[in-house]
Amino acid sequence: MEENYSVSLTFKSIIQGSIILGVITFGLGLYFNTEKTWANFLLNNYYFISIVIGATFFLAIQYVTQSGWSAMFARIPHAIGMYMPLAAIILFLIFGMHSVYHWSIPGVAENNPGIEHKSSYLNIPFFFIRIVFFLALWIFMIRLLRKTSLKEDHASNLKYFYKSEYYSKIYIFILSISFSLLTFDLIMSIDVDWFSTIFAVKNFVSAFYHGVSVITLIVILLYRKGCFKDLNEAHLRYFSRYIFILGIIWAYLWFVQYLLIWFANIQEETIYYVIRTEGKLKIFFFLDIILNWAIPFSILLSARTNTNKLVLIIVCIILIIGQWLDLYFQIMPGSVGELNIGYIEIGLFAGFAGLFIFIVNRALTKIPLIPKNHPFLGESISSHLD
Repeated sequence: MEENYSVSLTFKSIIQGSIILGVITFGLGLYFNTEKTWANFLLNNYYFISIVIGATFFLAIQYVTQSGWSAMFARIPHAIGMYMPLAAIILFLIFGMHSVYHWSIPGVAENNPGIEHKSSYLNIPFFFIRIVFFLALWIFMIRLLRKTSLKEDHASNLKYFYKSEYYSKIYIFILSISFSLLTFDLIMSIDVDWFSTIFAVKNFVSAFYHGVSVITLIVILLYRKGCFKDLNEAHLRYFSRYIFILGIIWAYLWFVQYLLIWFANIQEETIYYVIRTEGKLKIFFFLDIILNWAIPFSILLSARTNTNKLVLIIVCIILIIGQWLDLYFQIMPGSVGELNIGYIEIGLFAGFAGLFIFIVNRALTKIPLIPKNHPFLGESISSHLD
């Protein structure tokens, strides 16, 4: 079995238009509102990095657990992973550091004992050394997994499958440490005097949660274009179970972080939520839990709706919006100090989304969609509901 995917000229034009819109918005934003533009630049970079991390983590989990149902769709997270080299544009943040990170402003550490205490770790050179190191590790591992999978297409034994399983174990171990540290660096250090021991775990689960949602959306959209002809209700049920369960875990961590900080009532910790539950910010506080948990949970609870393709598309789109809003809620109050969605937010997201879609589509068109020699491909095709 071999399937190939092609992109229409109309769709290519839409993608190119989105990228151009993003570039124009970035330029206008730097001229009219520098701080807000750099904050959104960070937001969209981290957003798509987290999607890639979540999708490739899902792939690694499938190899390590030797899951059969998902074998047919392995090339989707492989294609999503090809965005990671482009994620290196996060390094341009060096030109906007002072707009986003209070600790990076010269002289601030001298007047703040808390920042001065962290200055051996939180300093601009070491900050970017860590980012470069993490990105290099991820790019290397993602390309290694993809290369091994492609070699499997021409193999007559299980050599490359076992290699993929072995590399996946290494990748999972790397992610558990490196993505947590990147989350501390890029997001939590914005509110430099605040900390949460649950923060990195919550953001990792969020990346996994929304990464699976993007995979599910791509699979269904490709099915509608005539690919994955063997997609059935069993596959949809497995995808929806992943989304449903991860949504519960995400909501648990969201609530626990808030509850512990509220109950402890320590000024250095409560300030994070005090700022985020007043005025306009209160709306975003509740929208966060509604979009990322309440709506998906309610919809996917029913066996009738969790295998409906249209319903799953809607749920995935809601979660894509929810992930963006969750990160917007984390980043903006500490960097810009206000939440006001305008042309900078819309234009920059459109630009980054265009880049992401362009890279993923390009990766999907270069290789067969079905890993024909995957040892569990037969099991995946014949999957059925319990």
